[in-house]
Amino acid sequence: MAIAAKEWVFADSLRYWNTGKTQEWLDLGIDLVMGRREGYYFWDLDGRKLQDVHINGGTFSLGHRNPEIIEALVKGLECYDIGNHHFPSPQKAALAKELIKVSPGMSRAVFGAAGAEAVDLALKTARCATGRKKIISVKNCYHGHTGLAVAAGAERYAKIFLADRGEDENIKVSFNNIEAMENALAKNDAACVIMETIPATYGFPLPAPGYLQAVKRLCEKYGALYIADEVQTGLMRSGKMWCISTYEVTPDIIVTSKGFGGGIYPISAVLMNDKAAKWLTIDGSAHMSTFGGTELGCIVALKVLEILQRKETVENIVFTAEYLRAGLERIKAENPATFLDIRQNGLIMGLVFAGTQGAIPVMQQLYRAHGVWAIYSMLDNSVLQFKPGALVTREYCDELLENLSAGIKAAGKAILARAE
Repeated sequence: MAIAAKEWVFADSLRYWNTGKTQEWLDLGIDLVMGRREGYYFWDLDGRKLQDVHINGGTFSLGHRNPEIIEALVKGLECYDIGNHHFPSPQKAALAKELIKVSPGMSRAVFGAAGAEAVDLALKTARCATGRKKIISVKNCYHGHTGLAVAAGAERYAKIFLADRGEDENIKVSFNNIEAMENALAKNDAACVIMETIPATYGFPLPAPGYLQAVKRLCEKYGALYIADEVQTGLMRSGKMWCISTYEVTPDIIVTSKGFGGGIYPISAVLMNDKAAKWLTIDGSAHMSTFGGTELGCIVALKVLEILQRKETVENIVFTAEYLRAGLERIKAENPATFLDIRQNGLIMGLVFAGTQGAIPVMQQLYRAHGVWAIYSMLDNSVLQFKPGALVTREYCDELLENLSAGIKAAGKAILARAE
């Protein structure tokens, strides 16, 4: 029955939903259709149980169907719905106040329904604050798929829709190249620099020592705002609320989403300092979002922030990051020809394999035979995105390391074949 169900799901998806994406996964041998899910596991429709260390870019950092978050939403439904985006509400006010409390340097919060929408607002905010139009970002970065966001990201996602806007609006420089960044900023015409603190879709390259601080100083020198895209790296995944704080940088704007809704209700936010928040006093209705900061979404996000700030949560994140790192180092030592590097900041991890596509056979082997769901980085196929949840147990980590060790070993020949 389950197999039959998968067959019609794929048939209808190819016919009515997204032909290209569905076929791409099938061509890779990934015939995944998620069924039941709980905590950091989910079950394919064919009954296979998988450990989830993709967690949809951090969306399920607190687990699938977290019972506390569901309880908060169900209780909220007793009295509330999405509310009216035109007016203040107790939920919006409370969430904004809590966000500012946990975000050094920020003074205002405005809500959206998704990360890309929030990135668009952040870029518009920078343009209003500076009176400039140009946006500087990083080559092969990813900020979402809406108008300004997709134009600021990798060409793969912009050109197909004729959304690339040329160097009069968008400049892209190499990550960790401070000279290129200064050359772009020195023209004194940039509204902002936007960067993921650790570029996830590009394979988690880590900032070089002092790089992010230098970018912030250059922004201040040349009158541009610094936007930290923390959609995938924020919300305590680094051990601090915002990953940018681990590099001792205070940006002008922070963007958050994904895990902000606990995997239950979509919500995003743009946090800004007084300088960036200029448009809010000029025309507070200049930006609106019907589903941005719904009352139910705010209730969920408040519960997420509460869970993340608990002492036991923070301690577990630190423990898990250290424990998994030790286990990964052992696995790496056992596979020196194929498993080349571990990029890590807390629970933000990228595992680097040999060749330009080494992470693909690892993903395939883990999925098909070893009970782990992890995905390769779309803009660097040598890197496996490895994102354990914030509340995983030691027992879960032991199971994960055992499965990972077997899967990487089994993928060895396929990795080397792709590397030739």
